[in-house]
Amino acid sequence: MALVNVVNMAVLDNPASFLSPFSFEITFECLQPLSDDLEWKVLYVGSAEDTSHDQVLDEILVGPIPVGINKFVLQADAPDISQIPEGDVLGVTVVLVTCSYREKEFVRVGYYVNNEYTEEYDEEVGPPKPLDLNKVRRSVLAEKPRVTRFPIQWGDNKDEEIENVQQNGQGQSMEEAKMAGANGGAETDSMMVDAVME
Repeated sequence: MALVNVVNMAVLDNPASFLSPFSFEITFECLQPLSDDLEWKVLYVGSAEDTSHDQVLDEILVGPIPVGINKFVLQADAPDISQIPEGDVLGVTVVLVTCSYREKEFVRVGYYVNNEYTEEYDEEVGPPKPLDLNKVRRSVLAEKPRVTRFPIQWGDNKDEEIENVQQNGQGQSMEEAKMAGANGGAETDSMMVDAVME
C-alpha cells in the first residue's frame, strides 16, 4: 500500500486575480518513516493543444517527513503570461499539483481553472488588446478535483511493489478514506480517483 496518502487539499484565496499566486493547503498522512524527501510541483497548462506551453510554477522538496498527519501550504507564483498563447489566456484550463518520491510520481491532483475578463466587452470583437491582466479573474473549480494515483515502489523490495499494485487496483476516494478513518478525522473534499497502472 502507499506510504503517503493525500487526505485533503484546499484551494486558498479563490477566486483571485490572475496575477495572484496559487495557494494550496495540503494535508497528507505518512504511514512509515521515509528515507527521502517528497517532491511537490505545481504545473499550469498554458494550452490544451501544445504541452510546450505548460509551466512549472513551483517545485519544492519537503522532508524529513514525520509519521502521522502533516499539513503545509504550497504557494506558487502566477503563470508567466508571455508563455501562454494569446487566445488561451481567457477561458478554461487546468492546474496540477503532483507529488513524487524518489523521482516517481505517485499522486496528481488536477483542478479546472476558469480565467475571465471582469469588464464587459463586445463578444464579436473580444476583450481589449493588449489584455489588462489586472481585470482578469481566476476561479479554480475547487469542489471537483480529479485525483490520479500511481503505484510506485516505496522501498527496495520488489514484492512490496506487486502488493501495492494489487491493493491499489480499484483506488479509493478521499471520502472513502475519511469513512475508513484513514485521515485522522480531517475534513475532506469529495474527489474522483483513477487508479493508473504503470
